[in-house]
Parts: sequence; C-alpha cells; structure tokens
Amino acid sequence: MSSDSHKAEGNKAFSAGNFPEAITHFTKGIEVDPTNHVLYSNRSACYASLREYERALEDAEKTVSLKADWAKGYSRVGAALYGLGRNEEAVEAYKKGLEIEPTNAVLKKGLQDAEDAVADGSDVGGLGNLFSGDVISKIANNPKISHFLQQPDIIMKVQQLQKNPKAINEYMQDPRMMQLIIGMLGLDAKVASSQEEASQMQEDIRREKEATRQQEDRKPQPAPAPEPEPEPVQETDEEKDKKAKRSASDKEKDLGNQAYKKRKFDEALDHYNKAFELDATNIPVLTNKATALYEAGRYDEAIQVSEQAVEQGREVRADYKLIAKAYARMGDSYTKLKQPENAIKFYNKSLSENRTADVLTKLRDVEKQKAILEKEAYRNPQLSDEEREKGNQLFKQHQYAAAVPHYTEAIKRNDADPRNYSNRAACYIKLMALAEADRDADEAIKLDAGFAKGYLRKAAVWFAKRDFMKCMDMCQVALEKDTDGKSKNEIEQQLFKAQMALAEVQSGTNREQAAKRAMDDPEVQKVLGDPTMQLILQQMQEDPAAVKDHMKNPEVAAKIRTLINAGIISVR
Repeated sequence: MSSDSHKAEGNKAFSAGNFPEAITHFTKGIEVDPTNHVLYSNRSACYASLREYERALEDAEKTVSLKADWAKGYSRVGAALYGLGRNEEAVEAYKKGLEIEPTNAVLKKGLQDAEDAVADGSDVGGLGNLFSGDVISKIANNPKISHFLQQPDIIMKVQQLQKNPKAINEYMQDPRMMQLIIGMLGLDAKVASSQEEASQMQEDIRREKEATRQQEDRKPQPAPAPEPEPEPVQETDEEKDKKAKRSASDKEKDLGNQAYKKRKFDEALDHYNKAFELDATNIPVLTNKATALYEAGRYDEAIQVSEQAVEQGREVRADYKLIAKAYARMGDSYTKLKQPENAIKFYNKSLSENRTADVLTKLRDVEKQKAILEKEAYRNPQLSDEEREKGNQLFKQHQYAAAVPHYTEAIKRNDADPRNYSNRAACYIKLMALAEADRDADEAIKLDAGFAKGYLRKAAVWFAKRDFMKCMDMCQVALEKDTDGKSKNEIEQQLFKAQMALAEVQSGTNREQAAKRAMDDPEVQKVLGDPTMQLILQQMQEDPAAVKDHMKNPEVAAKIRTLINAGIISVR
C-alpha cells in the first residue's frame, strides 16, 4: 500500500475513535514515506487523544522539522505541550503558528486556552511533580507505601498521572492516593497498611453520608422555590466577531447560490470566493464552489477545491456529510474526465463517510463504464483473427483443450464475430462439454441469424446427446441458412450420421438392446407411464397416419422423439 492509502485508512480509524488502529496505519505510512509531515501530524493527534502527550510532542516536533512553514504543525506542538501542563511553551508554539496563518481558528482557540491556563497559574507543579521520573522505584523503596504496588488500580492511576500530572485532583478523592502522596512526601502520618483499611475508611464515610441523608429525608420538606431565571450568557468579543464573519460569509454564499441556479457560474464563483475570504471555516462554501466549477465543465479545478474542502473540513471537524459531498464531487469530476479508476476511488471514500443511494448508483454506473472502456480498449479484430487461426491449427492437430484458450482470446478481442464462438463450440463438442458448446452455438446464432455453422454446432450437440431426431431437424435448418452452399457437405455429413445412428437403434438385434437400455432411462419411463401418451401410442398402432397430426403438438412431438431416439418407436 502507498503512504496515501495508509493515511486514508488511518483517517478513517481516527474518525471512528479507534486511535490505536489509526496509529498503526500512520506508522506504516511513515515507514513507506518517512518525509511525509502529514503522517507525523496525524499520529501526534492520535497520541494526544490517548493522552500520551510525550509521544504526541515528539511527533509534533518532527512535523515542524519537516515543514516549518505549516501552521498546523505548531497547533500539534501547542496541543501536546498544553497536555503536559507546559502552558507557557504552548503559548509560544501557538503564536508561531499564527505568524504563518493569522486566521487559523484552531490556533486561536489553542492560544486562548493556553494563555488562560498561564493566567490561572495552572502550570503543573507541587504534588504533580511527585509522579515524574521513576516513581515506581520510589514507591517500592518506601516500606510504608510499597504494599500499594500490589494493588493494580493504584498502579494504573500512578501511570496515568505520569502521563498527565494535571489530573491529580481527579484522584485525590481516593484515600489510598492521599496516603500514597503522604508517604512519598515523607510525612509522619498514618499510612494504611492494607487495601482493606482504605476500603473501611471509604465505607465509614459512605455510612455517615447515608445516615445524614436519612435524617434529612425524615424532616418535613419545604415547598420547592421557583428556579431562578438563567443568567444570560455574555458573548466575548471574539465570539461576536466570529458570528459576524459567518453571517457575512453566508450572505455571500446565498448570493452565489442564486447565481448558480441561474447558471451564471462565473458570478457564483466570485461570491463563493468572497464568502470564503470572510470565513475560512465555512466549508459549505467550498463544496458549493466545487459544484459550480463542475457544472461549468472545469473539472480539474472542481477536484482541487473538493480536496481543499476535505482538508479544511477535517481541520475544523466539519459534518461528515460535507466531507462525503466533497468526495462525491471528486468522483463526478473524474467520471467526466474519463478516469473511472479515480472516480471509483472517491465514490468509495464518499460512501465510507455517508452512504447514500445516489452515490451508490453513480459508483455502479462508473464501474460498468470502466468495464466497457476496458473491453473497447482491448478490442482488436486483427489480433482476434490471428488468435482464431492459432486455435484452428491446434484443432486440426486434435489438440482441442489447447485450442480453447486461443478461441477465447479471439472472442475477447472481437466478440462480434460469430466464427469465434462457432469454432470454440466445435472444441467443446469434442471435449464433451455440451452445455458450453450449446451456449456458444446460441451466441453465434444471436450475432448472425443466417450463420449456418451456428445451427450445425447445435445439431452436433443434439447428436452427442443421442437426440437424433432433433439433430436431423437442426441440420435441415442449417441447410436452409446455408444459402451459398459453403457448409453443405459438412451439414449433410452430420445429417447422414444422425440418420444412420437412428437406423441402427431401430434395427433388429440392436433395437432389442436399445429397447432394454431405454427401459432403464427415467425419461423414457416417464413418457411411457403417461396415460395420454399410452392412448396416443395405441392410436398410432391402429392408424400410423395419425402420427402426423400428433406431431403438430410440440409437447407430444417431443415425447414421440424421445421414444424414437430410444428405439421404442420405429420410423419407416
């Protein structure tokens, strides 16, 4: 797989929240292309989602080293540093990113969060620093708290704090963690000697709270006071500015939509460009722009804008339906450019984001178009004739199995020539592959209803099945179609063989043997057991001329032919 394929699989796993799987795909992509900065950036995001901030920072710094002018790399560095509690460094990283891309909404938000953390003095220090370094060894060497190493849930919490010291407040409610911290600080406090003691402390607290709650329940409850009206949320200047930009952007987008409906594509594109300048997070602007370019016949540009919509959309966590729409437009454009493989690729990407009947239908259509184009590209009547001739030479040498692939290749090169099917049918008859031979004969007749050899091949199939009456009937049809007489001798030979075979079945001793074999034939037994056929056979004995009337009924005629072929009825 290419690095892009691994990246696509990783993005899919990331969107599904399966971060370990996404990391695996991005790592494989890096192995293929270790200079691809996007792969390191995406893997950094995965590690950050798993709160493995040290690894996230390592990948983020690699991203920046590979592409120092890419603002997104600095957002990854800032996020990792912020997760590690190194907020002042995070501020610097976000500022560097904004120097490259001042309007980047993600960088602005990250900078605000980091600056707020610095202002609140929430850089991790104090107790959080206890869990830096080889904390497990520290605990093991302290006899007052070493027994905590036998408690898996405590070890898990310690490991979490090593990754994210800021989370220490979340674990302070566990009395055992308090005792562990006291012991690590070396204070003369009573440290619980076992998990049972810690559990007893928790149980005492729970019982005290339960008793208090029961006392409160027994007190008469006053009427509930009316809930106060919620305080109105005050918007920040940044939020107001963001809303104003989106509003202005949407107005331009609506003007573009109106122009698009009137098929004034250049005017629509001008409005869409202005809308995107006003708000670079307004992803529907890009998908609408791509649609306008597509309708204007500017397919390459439509693809570029759709790619931009996907990348920007991922950046701002746009609705997956918008991502699917952008991929679908890329599929449409590649279809118009007669690049079915790319069209299939992006229709599948669209369906992986949002499965819709419309895109599924387009995918099926382009797959059919691809098959037709490949078939047409492969067509070559001259090479077809050469392959058929190779098959003919092998057929003459009685190498029927070896001849079949050449006739098959001749069909692939030119499936409009009935000779290719007729010759392959002849091979199949020799190989006793009668069902395949019959299909090829039918195909030859379908291509040319006047092609006498197609009927001759069907006659040969009937002969091989020992249905000599049908063989003779088909030979008569072949003679009628052979207007130029080129196949007359071959047809008459097949007709003679059928007549002789039928005569042999109905002659003297052979007839007796044939009748004995016929009685073991389930089809013959079925015909003879039919009460209607019994009456007809009796009538034919009394009046042989009646057979002509009965043969006018196709169903009765078929049953009579079965008995004639089996030697039960003689033909004079």
